[in-house]
Amino acid sequence: MIVRGVGKVLIGAGLVVLLLVAYELWGTGVITSSHQNALRQQFERDLRAHQGVTPPNGTTPATQPTQTVQNPVPPPPEGQPIGIIDIPKIGSNYVVVEGTSTDDLERGPGHYTGTSLPGNPGNAAIAGHRTTYLKPFYSLDQLARGDPIYVTTFQGRFQYKVVDTLLVSPDDVAVLKPTASPILTLTTCNPRYSAETRIVVEASLVSPVVAAVPTTMPVARPRSLADGRGGWLSAVLWALACLAFGTGVWLAWRRWRKWWVPVVGLPGLLVLLFSFFGAVNPLLPAGY
Repeated sequence: MIVRGVGKVLIGAGLVVLLLVAYELWGTGVITSSHQNALRQQFERDLRAHQGVTPPNGTTPATQPTQTVQNPVPPPPEGQPIGIIDIPKIGSNYVVVEGTSTDDLERGPGHYTGTSLPGNPGNAAIAGHRTTYLKPFYSLDQLARGDPIYVTTFQGRFQYKVVDTLLVSPDDVAVLKPTASPILTLTTCNPRYSAETRIVVEASLVSPVVAAVPTTMPVARPRSLADGRGGWLSAVLWALACLAFGTGVWLAWRRWRKWWVPVVGLPGLLVLLFSFFGAVNPLLPAGY
């Protein structure tokens, strides 16, 4: 009996792990997709207010790099859109938000707070997930020297060209330091499904540069494997909720043996597990 009980527990734990993997690879994409749809509509609406531009629905607001730029604007609040990054070679087109916290990067690629805004003098740095949350930088390693990168902000549409690709330590902040020339720095974890190192793509500005807004905000460092270790109570509470609900479904099935018990119970358990995985995810090593 003990061996059978332990076996059932291990099988159940294995199923939970498999569901967690599915959540990381696909479930997180559902979350980000919802955020991106709302952020794109918000950005296009705000862009019309800033520039009087009416972009085609669902597309990047402009097709050519800008030759005349608007006055400089301050960075938006954390989590709000700063622009759209378009990397044609790898098919990456996403709304970029301000900030690189766990919550920010769930919404899309994040602009490192304290670095320059795209199109401005200095180093404009953006981070993105590699294999989760719609994996915006999944193929970043395929970029080569001369490949174009476009960023549309409230100041215009700016073109960059790739000049270098680096591999650095996850804690290396040197790639985020201010630069004399206007560049764009993209960072993501490397290799795929690991945060062992960080791949960095550097690109130089081709379009005209705009005047920067002075800032005293510190540059946010890349997240390390030790980041995101809060929220244990939430994860434990969701785990207890899943355990209690799952036990109730199992007991109901043993008592009545009716087909409707799993039909009604399993969807509810999956919803609870989705919330549990969402609470657990910030506790996992940063990256991916």
